[in-house]
Amino acid sequence: MTDPYLPGDELIDGHTLDELSDYLARGRTPADPSIDGSPECRAALASLERLSRTTMELMEVEAERSPTDDGWVSRILDGIRLDVQSGRRVPLSHPDETADLALTEGAVRALVRDVGDGIDGVIVGRCRLDGDLETLGSPVAVHVEISVRYGDPLEAVAAEVRAAVAAELAAHAELNVASVDVTVTDVRAGRAQDGGPA
Repeated sequence: MTDPYLPGDELIDGHTLDELSDYLARGRTPADPSIDGSPECRAALASLERLSRTTMELMEVEAERSPTDDGWVSRILDGIRLDVQSGRRVPLSHPDETADLALTEGAVRALVRDVGDGIDGVIVGRCRLDGDLETLGSPVAVHVEISVRYGDPLEAVAAEVRAAVAAELAAHAELNVASVDVTVTDVRAGRAQDGGPA
C-alpha cells in the first residue's frame, strides 16, 4: 500500500505547513496548545527545524558556486507533509491479550526521519512503508529517500542510513523489516571550502 498524495495546502492536525513554519519563526510564541499538544505538529516542527539548520549551512557556501537545483527543498517539504500523517495502526505485542497497543505509521516514519536526519550531511526527503503494517509479524519494506552533501560517498552514506534505520526499528517498533531501501534523490552543495570536506 502506498501513501496517499498530500497536497501542499493539506492540514496537519488543523494547521498548514506555512502556519507551522510561521510559528517556528516566531520562536513558538505565543504558545499555541493546538500545535504544542499535537504529535503530528511537533514532528513537523522538528523536521522544519532540521531543514532550517541545513538551509543555513548552505547559505554559508561560497557565493561563486554555480547555481544549484533547489528543488530538493520542495521534495523534502513534501516528504514532511506525508510523514506527519497518522496513517495505519502498527500493532505492538503485549503479554496481556486484552491490551490493544499500537504505534501509528506516522510515528514510525517520524522515527525513520529522525534517525536519517541524525546522520551527518543527510536529510530525509520521504519515507514509505510497504506491506501489511496492521498484521503483527508481516514483512515490511522500508523505502527512504535522502538528500546528501556533494562530495560525501553516496554508497557509504546510504549503507549507514540503512543500518541505522534497521537498528532503530528493531529497537523501537515490532516490525518484521524485510528490507530497508535507501535512494539518494538529491545531492546538495557542500560545506564552505576552508580546507574541510566539501
